[in-house]
Amino acid sequence: MRLLLVEDDVGLSRSLKTDLERAGFAVDWAADGEVGEFLGATEHYDIVVLDLGLPKMSGLEVLKTWRQTDNHVPVIVLTARDAWHEKVDGFKAGADDYLGKPFHIEELLARIQALLKRLHGRMQPQLSGSGITLDEDTQTVSVDGELSTQLTAIEFRLLRYFMLHPGKVLTKTHLLEHVYESDSDPASNVIEVYINRLRRKLGNDLIATRRGQGYVFGKSA
Repeated sequence: MRLLLVEDDVGLSRSLKTDLERAGFAVDWAADGEVGEFLGATEHYDIVVLDLGLPKMSGLEVLKTWRQTDNHVPVIVLTARDAWHEKVDGFKAGADDYLGKPFHIEELLARIQALLKRLHGRMQPQLSGSGITLDEDTQTVSVDGELSTQLTAIEFRLLRYFMLHPGKVLTKTHLLEHVYESDSDPASNVIEVYINRLRRKLGNDLIATRRGQGYVFGKSA
């Protein structure tokens, strides 16, 4: 899944980007509010982590601009831990959650995962469906309760996106937008390659090809 990190602290951003990528996210980074607002308005993100204290354009202005243009991307705002008024202003502007600085990466990851599951109506601790259970902490998958199989980073991102959108037709272009960062240049057939890899691990009947349309996840696909 694809995440936008808008944070002007270079050291913190590099650390967060590494940790978020390790947790299975494709991460784009913006160091100021203007770039962050532009990326959030023109690219397709599953979630945004937005600092409020940004140069050029404050995080609050960024968030207000998105919401005024009907951009409903899920947003977790980062605030100074004692700045309670920033939390209130963030929620009023349309934030979905907040996290006070300093924080542990484990808490941020837990909030991201909880928000994504809540928005997709999937409140169980682990993603499961069609006999598949995906462990987001270990990035492993089990089929019908059998032993877990390790997934590569791209396999994990792709399968998690499929499982959060069961029964929906997802085009190759759509999947590329939510699995890779904006500065990557994957080969034209990369989605087919990874879907074939997932089929070998999960079985051929869980990801169906809809010719001329895309792919659908689920046993009823």
